[in-house]
Amino acid sequence: MNEVGLPKLLRRPDRALLSRLADSAAATDGAVTTNEQFLDWLSRRWWAHAQQVRPTRLDRMADWYVEPRTGDLRHTSGRFFSVEGLRVRRGDGPVPDWDQPVIVQPETGLLGLLVREIGGLLHLLMQAKAEPGNIGGIQLAPTVQATPSNYDRVHGGAAVPYVGHFLAPAPERVVAEVPLPGPGPWLAQGRNRALVVEAGPEVGAGPDFCWLTLGQVNALLRQPNLVSADARTVLSTLPDWHADAGTPDADTPDADDPYAAAETDRWIARCGAAHQATVERTALSRVAGWNPSPSGLADRSGLLFDIVAVDVRSARREVPAWSQPLLRPHRPGTAALLVKEVGGVPRLLLGAHPDPDRPGRVALGPTVRSTPDPYTDPRTPCLDAVHHAPPERVLFDTELSEEGSRFHHARTRHLVIDASALPDGADGRHHWVSLPGLDRLLDRGHRLDAEARTLLAALRAVR
Repeated sequence: MNEVGLPKLLRRPDRALLSRLADSAAATDGAVTTNEQFLDWLSRRWWAHAQQVRPTRLDRMADWYVEPRTGDLRHTSGRFFSVEGLRVRRGDGPVPDWDQPVIVQPETGLLGLLVREIGGLLHLLMQAKAEPGNIGGIQLAPTVQATPSNYDRVHGGAAVPYVGHFLAPAPERVVAEVPLPGPGPWLAQGRNRALVVEAGPEVGAGPDFCWLTLGQVNALLRQPNLVSADARTVLSTLPDWHADAGTPDADTPDADDPYAAAETDRWIARCGAAHQATVERTALSRVAGWNPSPSGLADRSGLLFDIVAVDVRSARREVPAWSQPLLRPHRPGTAALLVKEVGGVPRLLLGAHPDPDRPGRVALGPTVRSTPDPYTDPRTPCLDAVHHAPPERVLFDTELSEEGSRFHHARTRHLVIDASALPDGADGRHHWVSLPGLDRLLDRGHRLDAEARTLLAALRAVR
């Protein structure tokens, strides 16, 4: 068991599996769904999934209520998620202490992706999914993204398609199974379980699903706000198909020498000691710096985010209409990863920031992480290397959305930058880690935040 409390069942990335993934990644046009057919399918799904999202009052949200004693927002079923208060006290950073609302999701979500060999190539079963907070309506999502409340049908709606393939898969069918933390400081206890399962020839694509090669999905990552945050997360858990299974990179958890691995461990320990914090849940009615109103909860500074209430109507979801709160950021974020190759092995310049769910510990993140929250230090080093990177050094630069089931129009500009011209040294807040070294850290339960996972998927796509 790892620190998230779920077993990690990762099928060994043998030579055959890596070769099949590499062949799929090299296929940038599909035999099952050509790029032209995909665009036509996406257009038809866009019209089919048209939904209405309208603001409403907190006290008019169907099946939600304001808890009289605390002011917390809760669902009448006691499931799904709630909106509560969070109080953070720490001595470092630009803001030493603050209060904020936080979305609390005690359930572990399932992010499931089916893969199947068709015409000699692995294909991924992707879903066109509309969420109330999405930019542009539908996004390309994994085969299944659901919490137990969804697939137990607490809402009384239709069953979640394909979910049965992920509830008890045969071990030999599991390509990857990785427990994941939630998306950062906006969400408490929001754990997910990414699961990639190989399906047999009997599994077809329903109207809202299509088979795409890994190469097609990698190319679509460059389209703004198209590939969903959950899909990007699942892509990051795939075995690295660039690795040659006959080399130490593929056969051992860490190709670094023991000294380099020990240095990384010491750096993480130092960062954890430097980021001591006290995090406690509090009543939503007691959070300081936020103005309550009938329509939601507004950040008084105008810099962070608001909590808003919406009514949703959708013809293609498990239920046709519902209400819910959404977290609406005031501005987009930026996440940048500096990379270089040393001896043919990619190395990533990782940063570390406080983990709100685990006081005294850190989450590993990209080199630069600027998000609308009090954790971000505007004096972050390496900003110059990002802002003044020559165009030929920018390997990836795309604005991508955060998940739209709880966040409204939340988006982050993601950049991968070739830092070959930079010296090998790093300040105390950053550390160079090889890709195999990163795998070792993740196997040992260290957390990689959502922005870094997206950038890892992007790096693999552009290599």
